[in-house]
Formats: sequence, structure tokens, C-alpha cells
Amino acid sequence: MYRSHNCGELNASNINTEVTLAGWVQKSRDKGFMNWVDLRDRYGITQLIFDESRTDKTVFELAKTLGREFVIQVKGTVIEREAKNKNIPTGEIEILVSELTILNSALTPPFTIEDETDGGEDIRMKYRYLDIRRNPVKNSLLFRHKVAMEVRKYLSDLDFCEVETPYLIKSTPEGARDFVVPSRMNEGQFYALPQSPQTFKQLLMVGGMDKYFQIVKCFRDEDLRADRQPEFTQIDCEMAFVEQEDILNVFEGLTRHLLKEIKGIEVEKFPRITYDYAMKTYGNDKPDIRFGMKFGELNEFAQHKEFPVFNAAELVVGIAVPGAGNYTRKEIDGLIDWVKRPQVGASGMVYVKCNEDGTYKSSVDKFYDQDDLANWAKATEANPGDMIFVLSGPANKTRAQLSALRMELATRLGLRKPEEFAPLWVVDFPLLELDEESGRYHAMHHPFTSPKPEDMALLETEPGKVRANAYDMVLNGNEIGGGSIRIHDKATQQLMFKYLGFTEEEAKAQFGFLMDAFQFGAPPHGGLAFGLDRLVAILGGQETIRDFIAFPKNNSGRDVMIDAPAAIDDAQLKELSIKLDL
Repeated sequence: MYRSHNCGELNASNINTEVTLAGWVQKSRDKGFMNWVDLRDRYGITQLIFDESRTDKTVFELAKTLGREFVIQVKGTVIEREAKNKNIPTGEIEILVSELTILNSALTPPFTIEDETDGGEDIRMKYRYLDIRRNPVKNSLLFRHKVAMEVRKYLSDLDFCEVETPYLIKSTPEGARDFVVPSRMNEGQFYALPQSPQTFKQLLMVGGMDKYFQIVKCFRDEDLRADRQPEFTQIDCEMAFVEQEDILNVFEGLTRHLLKEIKGIEVEKFPRITYDYAMKTYGNDKPDIRFGMKFGELNEFAQHKEFPVFNAAELVVGIAVPGAGNYTRKEIDGLIDWVKRPQVGASGMVYVKCNEDGTYKSSVDKFYDQDDLANWAKATEANPGDMIFVLSGPANKTRAQLSALRMELATRLGLRKPEEFAPLWVVDFPLLELDEESGRYHAMHHPFTSPKPEDMALLETEPGKVRANAYDMVLNGNEIGGGSIRIHDKATQQLMFKYLGFTEEEAKAQFGFLMDAFQFGAPPHGGLAFGLDRLVAILGGQETIRDFIAFPKNNSGRDVMIDAPAAIDDAQLKELSIKLDL
């Protein structure tokens, strides 16, 4: 063994013990006659001391050659430390070194291996293996492990069985681009990497597995952002002989378990709101309910008052910002400029100051009197000292713009507290969405989502009004999980393919294996998938998922550490019967 103990476990009870440690040199302090070295491993830091009067001369001189990140092994005696450090578990002791072995020397790292580093994101991504040595990244990966273990424990205790499904599958239309893999043995044909194990987990239900889960990699070739990666991890689950309520109860329980075991927080209530309510009240289907600022629709009070901008709008809607009535004109103009940015796209914004004396001052006083503005305040639940911001235009676009403003203001006001957790369910999603360019409907979730039985008749007449047996778990303004009750009979599945624009031949070519399976006794079933990366980041109090992934990609989908993706040589292309046309 290279070590008898790790660098985080020794304390005063070990004084006078002979020990062997191994790790990396964090830093050294050479005082001439005395040399102190901080030795680091995954578990912590232990201070080593090389004393000219007590340490072998050869060992003492060798210690002077140690550089940052050298890998070393030491043997010595645990002694009491004179200048104690109460900030670390090993701060009462140090090791008087008697033997020193340099296991590996190291180049000077391109950034400091400290909690607060001088390295920018790009350089840390390039040398990710060094970044992992830093406590913030190391602890994030350990935190992810803890969450995953609690997930496995909770689900296993409920008789869920973990089953692996294939990575090399068939390309099927599921909403995003597939990553494809050429097959050498089947010339001109390709596998696809799974966007999710959707069809396989349904087939496991047909196979009688009853309760399945898997912590599994999924792949989607889409544009990236801070909380999205081309490969991501799902907690994928499916259950047979269940209704929607059964699934909500199980995974509400899982979320409650994680919050209690990981964060020590008891959450009793998981509100349930419909998709329509979420869109009208918060402007999106993943609302952050840690704070208020609910939307107030103002058409009734704002239109037909000789203000042409509002009169021409499909929707006039506002929010009351608590305590913002004292904003200066400069601050208000800054927010107006913010909503005019291309990323938001508003053409302007109206504001109303709710004065402490109960009067109102607005940017549209020319068109609206105090009674009108009082109605605006009532509709937005504004109080004296608040500010009302109002946007108008096409309904869906305006709600999205106001939602972006709501989240920005909440961030500026410190209302999005990372240690406060507010979960909820969003239910009754539309089954279908209309693609305005093609004029065709497509599945909001996926083609296997069951419609509400009471809405089936609307498929012929008003398909856009059909609700799905679908649900999302939302936590702190992030969708952390979603699922549905599945279609489990061939006739309904064929009908769904028809309304999604598949010909019978296309449906058979893409999903014939699933349709065939349904003929052999498919049970009613449904499930849910949590996004593990995002869930872990939220529980860890972070906005981005990257530090919770060992080797993440950048915003261009590149791994700058190993320089991937990369070209392959002509011999490989020829073997795969591929010609490039660049």
C-alpha cells in the first residue's frame, strides 16, 4: 500500500503514530531551516514538516526540490502542530517526515489548484483533469454521486429494477436531431444514439418487468447553452398498471426523499397547476414559484382608452415588482432597454409607480386616469411602493417576454435563493403543437403520449385543444423531469401516427417493432424521466450543469481537452463506405 491513511483523516488522537501518506503537493513554505509542505488528496490536506535538526539531511534537501503538484509518498510520525488551523479537520497535527519518495514530478500547472483559481473557463476545460483536483469541482462530482446513490436506494426499495438498454439503436423522429453512427458490417446503414430509451422502456413493460429504472446517457444533436450538453444523463423510469396519480405520487416521493436526505429540507406541498394556468400566470411552463410577480391581464382596463399601442394588441399584461416604486428614471430606462434586446424582443414597455400615498404615476398618464391605474394595480396585486411593468402584443410572444423580465427582476432583487426549494407539477399539457411553417401538428412530448380519454373526440375537429396525459416536475424555475401515460394499444397508436402526418408505411418503417409488440398484450403503463445533471445542479445551488459533469463539452459541443470531434483518416472513411462533401 502506498498509504496507511488518507490526507483528511488524521487528528490529535493519532499523535505519535507512524503513518504513510501519498498525494499531491499543494504548496510548500521553505524557511531555510524548516520546510512545510501541504499534501493533498481527494479527502483533504495534511501538513508535512521537514526540520533541519530532526530530519535526515538527504530527505531535507530532497524536500526543497518539490514543486506544485508533484506526486509524493512520505513516511513519518504524527506530531502536535504548534500553529493550529481550525479550518481543516487535520489542523491540530502535522507529519514529521522521515522518508520521502517522489513518485512523479509535475510541470507547473497552467492555473492554481485552489478553490479560488486564476484560471478562466477555457483553460480549465482544456486541463479538466487538473480542474477536478480543485475542491469545488471535486465536491460537485462527489455530490452527484451522493444524489445518484439516493435515487438508486429509493427506487430499489420500491421494487424498481435497473435494466440497461442499448446505445446503438434505430433513428426515429423524436423532436431533436440524432447523433448517427455508421455501420461497417451493414454498408450504407447507420445506428443512432438514443435521445432517450423511450421505446425500450415501453417494451420492458410489455415484457412484464413492471417497474424499471435506469440512470442512463442520452444524446441530442442540438444547439447548446449553459444547462444543456450533447450527451446528458436521465433518471429514466417506467411503471406498468398505473394511472397518472400513481406516477406523480412515486416521483413526488423521490423528490421529497432527495430534498430531505441531501439538503435536510422537508417539503410537504407539491402544488399542481395546469399548463394553461402556468402560461397565463407566469408566461412559461416551468414557473419559479419561490416569489410572486404573477401576471395580471389588463385588456379589460387598458384597451379602448385612445392609446393605440394597447388597442392594437392581442394581449396587454403586467407584473407588480415589490418595492420597485423608488426606481430612478435611469433604472427604468435600463429595464426598457433590456426588454428591447433581440434576445427578448419587446418594442417598448409602460410603467406605473404605485406611490405610498395611494396615487399612481405612469408613463401613459395622458391616456389613463387614477381609476384606470388603480384597476391595473388590483389586477397585478400591486401594493403601495411597488412598480408595475406592462408589455403588449401577440399573446404568446408577449407572455414569453414578460416571463424573461420577471426572472431577470427576481435575480436582481435576490428573490431566487439557491437554498430555497419550491417544487410543483405542471399537468394537462397540449397533446399536439402546430408547426406554423409546415401547417402540420407534431407531438409536444413524443408520439407515444396518451391523450386524455375525454378529449379523444376533439382529434377530428380541434386537435390543438386535445390535452395529453402528460406532466412535468418543476423545481425553482427548471423542468427537472417529465413524462406521460403511454398509449398501450395498437389502434390508438395508429390513430396518433395518422394525426401526426405519418403514412401507414412510414409508421410501420419507423415504429413497426413497437406496434407489433402491442399485439402481444401490452399493459397500461406510464413513466417519467428526471434530468440528473440539472437536478444535481439545482440541489447543489448552481445555475449551470457543467461543474457536475466530469468531462463536459463547451457551447460548440467540443471537448477541448481531447480535441473532439475530430477528422478521421481516409482509410476509416473508405472502410465505412463514406465520402465527405464539404
